[in-house]
Amino acid sequence: MGVSQRFKSKFQRFLQRPGSTVDLAPLEKLLSAIEAREDDLAALDDAELTEAAGTAAGYEEICAIGREAARRGLDQRPYDVQLLGAMALLSGKVAEMATGEGKTLTATIAAYGHVRLGNGPVHVLTINDYLARRDAQWMEPVYTLLGLSVGWVNEASTPQERRDAYACDVTYVSVSEAGFDYLRDQLVTDVADRVQPPLATAIVDEADSIMIDEARVPMVLAGAVPGEQDPVHAAAALVRGLRNGKHYTVAEEGRSVAFTAAGLAAVEAKLGIDLYDEEHVAQLSAVNVALHAHALLHRDVDYIVRDGSVELVDEMRGRVAQRRRWPDGLQAAVEAKEGLDATAEGEVLGTIAMQAYIALYPKVCGMTATAVLVGDQLREFFGLEVAVIPPNTPCVRADEPDRIYATRAEKDEALIDEIGRCHEAGRPVLVGTLDVKESEGLAAGLNAAGVPCVVLNAKNDDEEAAIIAEAGAYGAVTVSTQMAGRGVDIRLGGSDQADRERVADLGGLYVIGSGRHDSRRVDDQLRGRAGRQGDPGGSVFFVSLEDDLIVRHAADSVPPSPRMNADGLVTDEQVTYAVEHAQRVAEGVNHEIHRNTWRYSVVIEQQRKALAERRERLLTSDIAALMLLDKMPEKAGEMDEDLLARAARSIALYHVDRLWAEHLAELSEVREGVHLRALGRLDPLDEFHRAAVPAFNNLVPEIEARTLATFAETEFDEDWQPDDGTLVRPTATWTYLVHDNPFGSELDRLIASIGRRLSGAAR
Repeated sequence: MGVSQRFKSKFQRFLQRPGSTVDLAPLEKLLSAIEAREDDLAALDDAELTEAAGTAAGYEEICAIGREAARRGLDQRPYDVQLLGAMALLSGKVAEMATGEGKTLTATIAAYGHVRLGNGPVHVLTINDYLARRDAQWMEPVYTLLGLSVGWVNEASTPQERRDAYACDVTYVSVSEAGFDYLRDQLVTDVADRVQPPLATAIVDEADSIMIDEARVPMVLAGAVPGEQDPVHAAAALVRGLRNGKHYTVAEEGRSVAFTAAGLAAVEAKLGIDLYDEEHVAQLSAVNVALHAHALLHRDVDYIVRDGSVELVDEMRGRVAQRRRWPDGLQAAVEAKEGLDATAEGEVLGTIAMQAYIALYPKVCGMTATAVLVGDQLREFFGLEVAVIPPNTPCVRADEPDRIYATRAEKDEALIDEIGRCHEAGRPVLVGTLDVKESEGLAAGLNAAGVPCVVLNAKNDDEEAAIIAEAGAYGAVTVSTQMAGRGVDIRLGGSDQADRERVADLGGLYVIGSGRHDSRRVDDQLRGRAGRQGDPGGSVFFVSLEDDLIVRHAADSVPPSPRMNADGLVTDEQVTYAVEHAQRVAEGVNHEIHRNTWRYSVVIEQQRKALAERRERLLTSDIAALMLLDKMPEKAGEMDEDLLARAARSIALYHVDRLWAEHLAELSEVREGVHLRALGRLDPLDEFHRAAVPAFNNLVPEIEARTLATFAETEFDEDWQPDDGTLVRPTATWTYLVHDNPFGSELDRLIASIGRRLSGAAR
């Protein structure tokens, strides 16, 4: 990379930085003191080092001992920049560290430090089970030398295994599993059944992904509901033959669909009813949901079908979104569309958004390769600042300008030619595509051109680590959805390190994006797969004016006759600006959706906390028995003291949980319909609060009333158990994540229209 290019890259990074990224100078001053301790610590035997680790205080001692433990346990001496990252985490910041800079070891030293500073236990929150297990096992020798216990939790862990893992000083767990454990603990009827200790400190890996991209995703604990009905399969059959333009129309942004008069008449004729009669509301809802599944959700783009089930694809990562489902009957509608049996949705017993769950930790810090671009959001939603940690070795990756083509066909042809040229020379290529369908289409095109490739997408994501680890091998061509492989190192030469120099001489790994993502961070993360730790590498993005991003957000910014070459390569600077503008508009829309979604969630979270505090008092004290003695002294006074305490607690807890589930169902209905009030020029959020607050205020009196009524109706003896009669809890519970409604609410569509107007005003 030339001097001018390096200056340009640094200047661009400067422009992207929020104004208050952390000054590292105070932490950098500690590095000399840390290094001065190195020889003394090296002279200690393992037992003496462990003893010293147990009394360390202050960043210098923590980092010096952490460095020595890593040298012995992993044969890796942490770089100064890794210690800077650890100190940033200890001071409660989000550390931006480039790909390949050793974030896993950095987090280990920080976790040790938080325990020593009295902030334990520490939960290292990861994006998936694989990384939780891998990192815990990988770092265990370091923790052992530091005198700390470490455990991990995954989806298959039993309650006792979870309890044991959380009892450790440091626990590695995916954020969803941690959240699900929290929800289950909120419904226990005996303190001994809990698995999580009180939350203390969270170190969030891939912080931008978890704290921004996933922040508004609700985690749900559901229970079986007797006699659930499934009207959706019948509705799916009704809409299956309907055609776009004749029976329904899709809005230009692709987020909403509506019946035409002809389509509605066709459905009503098949049913023999007027769908808008009040008695047919349920069928109307089922038909609309089925239409959304039919028209807006696409196989191998939004979801895949594997092993007889529908699995959602995470649009940010290109991976299967583990245990996630669409809400409000949409999951069942897609299953019906694909001819599959519907999976139970169940009754929601408890829910918490990832953002709200992380906020429960008194201390939060995080790390990622791409924090600067969401620095303002991290500050807005979590009160966290970003510390940009410099790389140990300067990045020499050559990031080429986008190659923009007039049509998608011209882009695909040029993309295949470029990949073929690199493959023929032996240079490894990693291609990031936007979805599963595109990855398979590109692979077919490469095979037809005689270029062998390996495909990694949501359909074979269990092979992710093995495939990505070989992406740097001589002559390798790997076609992957754009975010696959995050968290896995790509070494030049792959497993055959004898090829390292040969690959380096060819320019290193060449990363090619087949299109721009809605988020610049995702593109930057893809670029970051190449050029780790000073390795040579290169990156380029191929874009067409027919790509969805451009069509949705910048169609009006593209000149009608842009300058281009004979092969369709556009050379017009105005078009380059339009592509960048489209991405900024998309990011702005997503930020506004996040902000507005959170505004709705705030009141629910406040109510959840208030009820949780009341439930905790009922669980851990005799407050329920005292209430019964006060309100019903004759019956309560005749009972054995232990039986009264047990019965009162069980009855009160049952009604707290029952009424909260009913309250959540009521709020879900309010939320679904509240945007319609915007048509009457009412603020939807105000209307939501107007319904939610009084409903919650009635909750506590109703809990007491139902508790008294159940107590009065129940006959007690020494063998009485809560499930003997009316206090029957769900026979089965399960957990899942709710995928954001892909076609959005009226509010989402309003935001999209504002984005289009902004796009037009910027011309």
